[in-house]
Amino acid sequence: MKIGLISDTHGFLHERVFHHFKDCDEIWHAGDVGDVSVIEQLEQFKPTRGVYGNIDDKTIQSIFPEELILEIEGVKIYMIHIGGRPPKYATGLRKRLEEIKPQLFICGHSHILKVMADDSLGKMLYMNPGAAGNHGFHQVRTLLRFDLEAGRIKNLEVIELGKRGM
Repeated sequence: MKIGLISDTHGFLHERVFHHFKDCDEIWHAGDVGDVSVIEQLEQFKPTRGVYGNIDDKTIQSIFPEELILEIEGVKIYMIHIGGRPPKYATGLRKRLEEIKPQLFICGHSHILKVMADDSLGKMLYMNPGAAGNHGFHQVRTLLRFDLEAGRIKNLEVIELGKRGM
């Protein structure tokens, strides 16, 4: 299964997202959607899952949960918007990760693209796709694309959408 991962759109969805995610089976949004129209556009294009972020209103909160726990292709996934990063996770999150034991942990919020292993949590892979919107301090809008297959995360790609605001 091919996944397109996006976060921190803050109400802005660049048209090139559709090009980069055209071969994806699903799109996942790691929060701070910003406007329900972003979800609507993504859902019209591909099946979409996600979590709400700290800027998201009640409408978005009624569509996306605060956290998402799922298993796809033998990979256990945990997604939440505010996660921190290894080893400095958000308050209380390390305990939650120890309980859930995901193979893949996804968050957003920081606007900083980062992918790294956390061997202290059972070789868990941490993914933050950075920010795809125009709001924030990030300089370049980014996405991630990867495959889930037979219990493995494969073919990870970083996609740059260009400078913020352009």
